Amino acid sequence: MTQGAREERALDTVEADGGEVGAEEFRDDFVGRFAAYWQSQGRPKAEGRIVGYLLVADRDAVSAEAVAEGAGVSRGSVSQSVRRLRELGFVTLVDSPDSRSRLISMDEDVWGGFLRNERGYLRQQRDLAASALERLPHLGPSSRTRLHNMYDYMTWLDGYHDVLLEQWERYKAERPERHTTEPPEEPGPGPAHA
Repeated sequence: MTQGAREERALDTVEADGGEVGAEEFRDDFVGRFAAYWQSQGRPKAEGRIVGYLLVADRDAVSAEAVAEGAGVSRGSVSQSVRRLRELGFVTLVDSPDSRSRLISMDEDVWGGFLRNERGYLRQQRDLAASALERLPHLGPSSRTRLHNMYDYMTWLDGYHDVLLEQWERYKAERPERHTTEPPEEPGPGPAHA
């Protein structure tokens, strides 16, 4: 069982025992569970804690100190992680009206932004495969097939990228408003089922 699943079960146990989980306790649990999932994908746990915190932050932009406290990470981890998260398109820095320091912000559609920013990654990987095919002409058939598949997959996915973005925007436009305290309804079919 993964750490995220164990933590989810632990929270569910608290709820099943009749004890109501408070908002702050749940927020902390959410940050921890999100970080575990993030880390399971090979990314730094501190980075995941920061993204998790920003997803549930009550303000549109927060100071690095507030992120460190809310995410439960060091101030140095915030600086380092924010640089990387900016490159990935997860956060931006915005000017603070009453301070010389900048605030950390996350777009409301960070996932769509991530999808848009993924295009550079796909093209870099495609170009890397192409250069290996060119510069290593004596590779065996299995290696060449793997590299051709890498090149073709990245090319195919890059070509399908516009369709994914278009379908995501359409899906968002067709869904019900989400500005309520009610839990969201079950989503309709995604792009694979449309």
